[in-house]
Amino acid sequence: MSDKDLRINEQIRVREVRLVRDEGEQQGIMPTQAALEIARSMGLDLVEVAPQAFPPVVKILDYGKFKFENEKRLRDSKKKQKLLKLKEIRMQPKIDDHDMDFKSKHVKEFLSEGNKVKVTIRFRGRELAHTELGLDVLNDVLKRIEGEYIMDKPPAMEGRFMSMILNPKTKK
Repeated sequence: MSDKDLRINEQIRVREVRLVRDEGEQQGIMPTQAALEIARSMGLDLVEVAPQAFPPVVKILDYGKFKFENEKRLRDSKKKQKLLKLKEIRMQPKIDDHDMDFKSKHVKEFLSEGNKVKVTIRFRGRELAHTELGLDVLNDVLKRIEGEYIMDKPPAMEGRFMSMILNPKTKK
């Protein structure tokens, strides 16, 4: 027995394991040492796949290939994820028509890219006494973007700011 085999044997503390072949075929319950010898004779590795089971389930497979396929699966799942970004558009209650068009166009653009948009009205000084003006501005923005959104959070005051959050409509 080589030095490596001795270290493997020292790590084994379970007497019996349930063995599954590399093709998925059940071999049944057998002594751990016998399962290890079968794996070595095939030139493959013995990998524990369900340690919480009684007896633990081990599988004969090429560990390097198994690890590579798991990493590949993980990379592919990350590629398919789409991270939603939250874009913010800030305005004031005294906004001009041209500026409103410009900001509304940006809101439309962000929504078409699939991003969430937070539209915020900042009140300064005495403007805070007339929050209904801010609500009018937010409603005007909603009219200008014409139903390309789903309201995530309706307009609400947060200190000196009034804001709403819009989600893009899902494309089917």
